[in-house]
Amino acid sequence: MVLTGRGVAVVALVALIPASRPGWAMFWLYLLTVSAVVGLDALRAAPPTAVEVERSGDTSVRAGDEASFTLRLTNRSRRRLVGRVRDAWPPSAPTTPRAHDTEIGPGDRRMLTTVARPSRRGSCLADKVTVRSLGPWRLAGRQSSRVVPWRVDVLPPFVSRKHLPSKLARLRDLEGRTIVLQRGQGTEFDSLREYVGGDDVRSIDWRATARASDVMVRTWRPERDRHVLIVLDCGRTSAGRVGDAPRLDAAIESTLLLAALAGRAGDRVDILAWDRRSRGAVQGRSGSELMAATTTLMSRVQPSLVETDWQALAMEVTRRARHRSLVVLLTALDPAPLRYGVLTVLPQLIRRHQVVLAAVSDPLIADMRSDRHDLAATYRAAAAAGFASERRAAAATLTRSGVEVVDALPDDLAPGLADRYLDLKARGRL
Repeated sequence: MVLTGRGVAVVALVALIPASRPGWAMFWLYLLTVSAVVGLDALRAAPPTAVEVERSGDTSVRAGDEASFTLRLTNRSRRRLVGRVRDAWPPSAPTTPRAHDTEIGPGDRRMLTTVARPSRRGSCLADKVTVRSLGPWRLAGRQSSRVVPWRVDVLPPFVSRKHLPSKLARLRDLEGRTIVLQRGQGTEFDSLREYVGGDDVRSIDWRATARASDVMVRTWRPERDRHVLIVLDCGRTSAGRVGDAPRLDAAIESTLLLAALAGRAGDRVDILAWDRRSRGAVQGRSGSELMAATTTLMSRVQPSLVETDWQALAMEVTRRARHRSLVVLLTALDPAPLRYGVLTVLPQLIRRHQVVLAAVSDPLIADMRSDRHDLAATYRAAAAAGFASERRAAAATLTRSGVEVVDALPDDLAPGLADRYLDLKARGRL
């Protein structure tokens, strides 16, 4: 049984009456009378357990967007139900409204819609549905809660998709749709033209030369169908927070943008999430299926508080990429994890593949370096400057080894990685 605000007010008002007529007999008389009235009102309420509850609604939504869920209530009792219904969700998915005032006649149905705005990526499970039925005098009522299962997949927000149109425009230029074809070695034959100084003599087409009055050479389109393997490091370093989000979130945004761009370029895109073992993968997908599978995987990937097994990862990369590929490692650039992680398997990777390492930098480090208002801040600035220097040295070591390094702030990492991919295409490094 539950008391309403009106019931509490009546009980408080009646409790003042014995003050004018002292005596325990009078007190107990009034108490029993009020209890009987309140109890009778609760008994006359429609039983909430007789209400059937069914749920429908969205099954996926991007983080920060609205998702709509509908409860269909059927009153199987012989009494009219007047009360409130609350569809509860986790705190990371605040709902509007928090509760519904409703009235359902015997045998009738009502549809109640709740709008939630999940903010945390992953699976969001519905909590209990609570039905509160009030008596005819609205003094008290009965309440029942039950679990009506429902799950919504909260997808990454993919805010970096705003950069996609400009990257695609540059890609069209590189592919030769709006500019002349590039020279260079390729495997896709395009046309024949006359020989000019500086052309590779291996491109001479001797049969065409015999038929023409001049030396003819073949021209080739730059190769398009390349293999891009994106590896997300889901180990301990990915759980570190940069700003208001884990490092892994910036890596996920970069993965989505690069997968969309490379997929439009006609490249074969595979994705691997890894710590000590595979946490999920996308392989052999193209077109809309690629982005759908990538988005689903990115919604489920979470950081793990374990050290990444880089030796096993290198073996997995070798198994998945048997030919020369672009291997993109989304990991940390911190000196210590790098020394005992990526650098131990780097020779094995760069011997067969073009490797790009992308890492998110913490804007707090730059703020600490510029803040010297007192002695403590000066010490923090010196520590931040030392860390930044070690980070630059680590990036320089990777660059000398032949690795392309993208080190950027969270909002700049995704477009920076996409630009590096396009630069590699323009230079014929893929």
